[in-house]
Amino acid sequence: MSFAPVYLDWNATTPLDEVVREAMLPWLGVGEQARFGNASSRHEYGRQARAAIDEARVRVASAVGAHATEVVFTSGGSEANNLFLKGAAGVFKPALLAISAIEHPCVREPARQLQRGGWALREIGVDAQGLVDEASWQAVLADRPRLVSVMMANNETGVVQDLARIAAQARTVGAWVHTDAVQAVGKLEVDFRTLGVHALSLSAHKIGGPLGAGALIVDKRVELMPLIAGGGQERGLRSGTENVAAIVGFGVACERARAAQAQEAQRLGALREELERGLLQCGASIFSAQAPRLPNTVFFAIGQIDGETLVAKLDRAGFACASGSACSSANPEPSHTLLAMGVERGLARAAVRISLGRDTTAEQVRAFLAALAGVTDNLRNLASVAA
Repeated sequence: MSFAPVYLDWNATTPLDEVVREAMLPWLGVGEQARFGNASSRHEYGRQARAAIDEARVRVASAVGAHATEVVFTSGGSEANNLFLKGAAGVFKPALLAISAIEHPCVREPARQLQRGGWALREIGVDAQGLVDEASWQAVLADRPRLVSVMMANNETGVVQDLARIAAQARTVGAWVHTDAVQAVGKLEVDFRTLGVHALSLSAHKIGGPLGAGALIVDKRVELMPLIAGGGQERGLRSGTENVAAIVGFGVACERARAAQAQEAQRLGALREELERGLLQCGASIFSAQAPRLPNTVFFAIGQIDGETLVAKLDRAGFACASGSACSSANPEPSHTLLAMGVERGLARAAVRISLGRDTTAEQVRAFLAALAGVTDNLRNLASVAA
């Protein structure tokens, strides 16, 4: 049986949902209902654009249990993370900033920029499963951090942190708490109130929405210094004429992701179990297998077979997967997440991530496992000949 190319990199990005696309088309000037307008304009065109943005704001807020007034639209998760860290730092004197050792680069890099600007930076260690290490966390708390950022779900391992507990403890020392929840929405139940964080970052393209749209959900009592000053859009926190089409698409994507979350989590969890059984039969080591994880994510390694090589071979066989985070794929170093977990560098270099999504089928998973077995056998044979 032959298969069309199979996409198994859903944590990197997702295809645009057809319903989302249809909702966006009028604001892209397509069809009889084509619309346009600057949402800051006071005429009918502007009022229509503003109404569309307001509706999307309600949808995004509802998806994460927030109020519409707490939604600040951004260009994506990276900007949202930067807005909180730099925006919060802008209203405080330099103090202690604590981030987990497994944060995405769009948290780690602004944190390092703040460090160069006078902030003290501490990384909260993780254990061998990728969960926040309790001793490391308590040591950080004892130093009373002003800002704390811990991602809800890791983009590589899929590990889900006990964020409500972390946030509650951080609040006892007066810290403002942020979480990068980009990978969580649509895969887990996400509730801004229950989590108890001060701010939460989202991205549209991870849930069937368009590229270039995201949001920072931020408690209205939190004061931030804007990254972009200008016309005062988004409560003055993110000036610039709004991308109405992308925002509309984001709102619909959030609504659809929330509605399908429970059923999809069950379906994808079953596919992941089948995938992992097959990986173990291929001799794979599965990282973070004992930790709570996203239902769609598997990070594994097979012996000392280089991850980049394996990904390239699988790509030629018609299966798109990743050797780590798409945002750091140009970096030849092994996954910083795995290194923080204490994984040996050679094994970390062998890591490959499979992430499933709404179009993934059991037949595709089985075809992938068959292709993987063939590719790994071939690579091992080549290695034995070379030896």
